[in-house]
Amino acid sequence: MSAPYPPPAAAPGNDRTTLWGVLGIVVGLLCGILGIVFGYLSIRDARRCGRSPVLGWVAIAVSVVNVVASAVLRATGRYPGM
Repeated sequence: MSAPYPPPAAAPGNDRTTLWGVLGIVVGLLCGILGIVFGYLSIRDARRCGRSPVLGWVAIAVSVVNVVASAVLRATGRYPGM
């Protein structure tokens, strides 16, 4: 039984794994939902191009922490601007 071949390499200039990952981390600090979306896009592109999805997972983790922290602050009434 042969091993599955790795995914084909992306055409030059079409790999946006790092772009989506960095955007996900930065935006995830400000808007958790968009950070999760950018993190997903980074992971998707990493799988297509055979690269590491670490930046995407970090973006998702940062975004989830932001969403949970915001929910806790809102529930306790300590959210700024309330």
